Amino acid sequence: MMIEQPKMSALSEQVESMVEWLASHGGDGQGGVTRLLYDPSWRSAQKAIEAKMNELGLLPRYDDVGNLFGRLAGRDPQADVVLTGSHVDTVTGGGKYDGAYGIVAGLIAVDYLKTHYGPPLKPIEVVSLCEEEGSRFPLTYWGSGSITGAKNREAAVGVEDSAGVSLEEAMCEAGFGFGLHPRPERRDLECFIELHIEQGEVLERENKSIGLVSHIVGQRRYDITVYGESNHAGTTPMQWRRDALLTAAELIRVVINRAKADDEGLVATVGRMDVKPNVGNVIPREVTFSLDVRHGEAERIHAFCEECFREFEKLATEQGTNIEIHQWMDEPPVAMDRALGKTAEEIMEKEGVSFKKMTSGAGHDSQVFGTFCPTALLFVPSRGGISHSPAEFTKTEDLERGVRLLIDLLYKVAY
Repeated sequence: MMIEQPKMSALSEQVESMVEWLASHGGDGQGGVTRLLYDPSWRSAQKAIEAKMNELGLLPRYDDVGNLFGRLAGRDPQADVVLTGSHVDTVTGGGKYDGAYGIVAGLIAVDYLKTHYGPPLKPIEVVSLCEEEGSRFPLTYWGSGSITGAKNREAAVGVEDSAGVSLEEAMCEAGFGFGLHPRPERRDLECFIELHIEQGEVLERENKSIGLVSHIVGQRRYDITVYGESNHAGTTPMQWRRDALLTAAELIRVVINRAKADDEGLVATVGRMDVKPNVGNVIPREVTFSLDVRHGEAERIHAFCEECFREFEKLATEQGTNIEIHQWMDEPPVAMDRALGKTAEEIMEKEGVSFKKMTSGAGHDSQVFGTFCPTALLFVPSRGGISHSPAEFTKTEDLERGVRLLIDLLYKVAY
């Protein structure tokens, strides 16, 4: 199916204006957007999307955790739902494309299909997922996890934001969690299709229009604590010190050098460090640092971590310190659906759209749906690879090209 070319300029204007429209809910006036789960800006955005769904002739409904769906009914009453969309929440001071673009693209695509081709064979729903980022509460994928059953109300017990407000309290204040809406778990999904900005610079550097994601990387996260001994900075000879910070620095060097030498795309990051007593004239007695390791194969992550940890033990022993390794995340890699990917590939080849098969180094709702139903994740380029920032930007022609692909893919799957 080819989309009539005269509509392209109108489509371009529509996607640009709708991105700005959604960004106005939570916009800070400086180009940044903040919509935290259940906060007033989040509520305002969901209400605006609900009104837009009504305007476009989609039947809106919420589930009991605040996910919002807009339904275009299908001709086959027995058919499962083709779901598309993304998350409405943002990081604090984030950009206007992350998550929001997938929602906007879904609304535009379904409206286009309804206008030009009438009702689909299978029902299509556009979803504005309530949460993905973990920006307000230390819990991620609350929206997609609640739909797939990976998360439940028990997971929210005791979860609080920085002000001490519990997730349960915030959810109830926003009007959810009372059983007034349907339970979030779904068993009627045929597939999920997510269109997202890349949040990296691979597509831009390689001059490709679309990223066709085959896998979302697995992640392991650790807190590594080094125990040494505090002592006087002026009276303790260097050779007698048990310096926890020196050991930590050597361990970090091991991680980074090993990751740089890896030729299979593995990445490792140390992004946080706590030093005790953190006084300028005292030798540090305790240091904790974070470790984030990602790769498309679980076996490679495991092997890398084991190799590093063996060297950690050796270095700590040599320096008279001790280490403690606490693993708190182990997300396996998730494969996207081959059949959906093949369909998208055939569309792009037919229409002459340049694309790259790639692995996503960032987590997305698609990794939650990917273990639940056939899932496709598609990227459009990000300028400079910048995301989670007011500087986040994707050219209008790239946004439009992504919407055109989504229209074609939804047509193939649902019509």
